[in-house]
Amino acid sequence: MPVSHLLSLLIWLPILGAAAVLAFGRNPTIARWLSLAVALATFVLSIPLWTGYQPAVPGMQFLENIAWIPSLKANYALGVDGISIALIVLTAFTSTLVLLGSWGPIKNRVAQYMAAMLVLEGFLIGVFAATDALLFYVFFEAMLIPMFIIIGVWGGPRRVYATLKFFIYTFVGSIFMLIALIYLHMKTGEFSLAAFAQASLSAREQAWLFFAFLMGFAIKVPMWPVHTWLPDAHVEAPTGGSVILAAIMLKVGVYGFIRFSLPITPDASQEYAWLVIAVSLIAIIYIGYVALVQEDMKKLIAYSSVAHMGFVTLGIFIALALVRVHGNPLGARLGLQGAMVQMISHGFVSAAMFTCIGVMYDRLHTRLIKDYGGLVNVMPWFATFMVLFAMANCGLPGTSGFVGEFMVILAAFQDNPLIALAAAFTLIIGAAYTLWLIKRVIFGDVGNDKVAKMQDLDVREWIVLGAFAIAVLAIGIYPKPLTDLMEPAVLHLVQQLGLAKA
Repeated sequence: MPVSHLLSLLIWLPILGAAAVLAFGRNPTIARWLSLAVALATFVLSIPLWTGYQPAVPGMQFLENIAWIPSLKANYALGVDGISIALIVLTAFTSTLVLLGSWGPIKNRVAQYMAAMLVLEGFLIGVFAATDALLFYVFFEAMLIPMFIIIGVWGGPRRVYATLKFFIYTFVGSIFMLIALIYLHMKTGEFSLAAFAQASLSAREQAWLFFAFLMGFAIKVPMWPVHTWLPDAHVEAPTGGSVILAAIMLKVGVYGFIRFSLPITPDASQEYAWLVIAVSLIAIIYIGYVALVQEDMKKLIAYSSVAHMGFVTLGIFIALALVRVHGNPLGARLGLQGAMVQMISHGFVSAAMFTCIGVMYDRLHTRLIKDYGGLVNVMPWFATFMVLFAMANCGLPGTSGFVGEFMVILAAFQDNPLIALAAAFTLIIGAAYTLWLIKRVIFGDVGNDKVAKMQDLDVREWIVLGAFAIAVLAIGIYPKPLTDLMEPAVLHLVQQLGLAKA
């Protein structure tokens, strides 16, 4: 593949754009338009990654490799496959809608908020594009800073508590990952992910490295029982922060499993797959019941995110068991594809649900379910969108929420029908807490005089929710373009793990 600088442009354009917003954005209107222009340009530039990707060419594409710290053999090395591309496009798409959606709600320090969002976008794209472990770690840690600022400055009354809990949890997990990277550097003499994957490691070494990576990535997903920072962060974050946190940042942990745990420690990943599968099922079932009793809408959707991300980790480690234990590469491909589709789908659905909650909060300044009721009578268009996204959250066929979960359940059935049954049962729990929310907020009589005065969607909100709706329906009705994009990367991972050729 010829060397391209498109990935560097995607990483640094938002970051340099943030500097421009701070320099020229003293007027809030200028800050809003300039930040939106930068985000939109980044999204447009991300599209050639998808259109220019060549599935027939193995390995990473759009490569860049520049010596960074020669004494450590650490390079500024970038490259993407289909999984990375899907996540980068998701990041650019969602960031654009978040900035557009923040025009009304953010009234104080507008330039600083927009700049923080742009910097966060650049760092997230860097995470998904890095092929050097040290560079990955730098982006992995750096993305905490703008999110810490976003929650801490523009968050709710308990924002300081939420930001400290968020930072401490995620940073502590990252320390374990850093120790693992240093050890692998001592073994290989470099920081290349490809070199790490080819390192000769004993079973004991793999086990220690697996658990170090598990600590780093499980907190980011987050998996039970290290998930407790997420509801607090969501409740206190502004709407835009919640959207980016749920839609993009949670995917970084899953991406870490794909890039580090499975290829570098395949034997330990297989040996302890039962642990991750068990934790994933607990997350799916137990957290679903926790969501069912929430009174705060943001907390309910936050717990829902933990449950849905449990499907992603379940699909990944079910696939590992299928290819390495059962010698079933086709089933493994199904599980991995399902996990990846669910990951992208959750990005759109969770972002849309948090945006809907933000729309209501902007009008009534409360997130408590009991303060609403009968919104369909006064906000029919809003009610239409929210019901659509709620159906996707339930996994209704025809929406993106169905495709990935169905593929994961099918793969799980090939490994163990009881696991598939447990996973499928959770669809009922998901429908219970989602439909219970919709019944109390959207339908019935108008809840009170304040609800009666609420205005329906404005043009800006229409654009944001409409874009999310198109994405949710497009993947639900015709997921083939997305699965085709990720198929070569999935095949490569199966062959890496696999002792069986797909």
